[in-house]
Order: sequence, then structure tokens, then C-alpha cells
Amino acid sequence: MRCPFCGNEDTQVKDSRPAEDNSAIRRRRYCQGCGSRFTTFERVQLRELTVVKKNEQRAPFDRDKLTRSILIATRKRPVDPDRVERMINGIVRRLETLGESEISTAVIGEMVMDALSNLDQVAYVRFASVYRNFREARDFETFIGEMSGGNAD
Repeated sequence: MRCPFCGNEDTQVKDSRPAEDNSAIRRRRYCQGCGSRFTTFERVQLRELTVVKKNEQRAPFDRDKLTRSILIATRKRPVDPDRVERMINGIVRRLETLGESEISTAVIGEMVMDALSNLDQVAYVRFASVYRNFREARDFETFIGEMSGGNAD
């Protein structure tokens, strides 16, 4: 494993243990070159996933990009980070077990929306505002009205 600080490829594993939810192995590493310590996570990957974007471009699935999007939606919200991590693991597991190697952004977006609606309503609206491309305040009103089962007008 390459050191993220100096780029040295000679690093040693000092400690390995299961991550909190047993979905990954957490490894503490030590760099021989600069003496830095850092943590890596090893996860099982069932299959290579390709994301098909709206413009038909294809890109490899990036768990970190999914995580960043969800963390932006949940920023400054009273949400337990372990619940967020379990949610992300669940979404990735569902994507890998769909049986398809190509997944549309719409499928991923709907899975995230569904998971966030059960996690935190404000994070759900934040994510929806980007995912559904809200342009004005009325879009928020309409969406929140639909959430509550009524009409916002």
C-alpha cells in the first residue's frame, strides 16, 4: 500500500481488526519512509459495477462519491455516523446483488432517496433538491407537500 503522505510503497500493517459493522477490515499502517501512520479499509467487492449516466456516459462505480454525496446531505444533522455507514453499505450491497453490471444513476439516486427518507427528513430534502434539480423555492414547497401527503399550495 502506498503511503498517502510521501508516496513510499514500503508500508507495514501494524494492526488489523474488523470495522464497526464487520463489513470491512480496518488496518493501521506504518510508512517505512516518513514514519507516518494511516488507516486503510478492505471491503469485499462482489462485482465490478459501471454507472450509466443520463447522457449515456459510463464510469466505474465510486463508493467514495456516493459517500460524499450522502455526507453533504447529512452535514450538521443529528445523524449517527455509524447509521450513515450502515446505510451506505446497504446501498452498495443492494447494487452488487441486483445482478446487473451496469446501473443507471436513476437507480442509485432512488436507493439513496429511499434510504435518506428513513434516516433524516432534512437530509432527504437536501439530497432531493440536487438529485431532482430544484430551481426555485416552489420546487421545495411542492416536494415537501408531496412528502407530507398533501398539497403545498
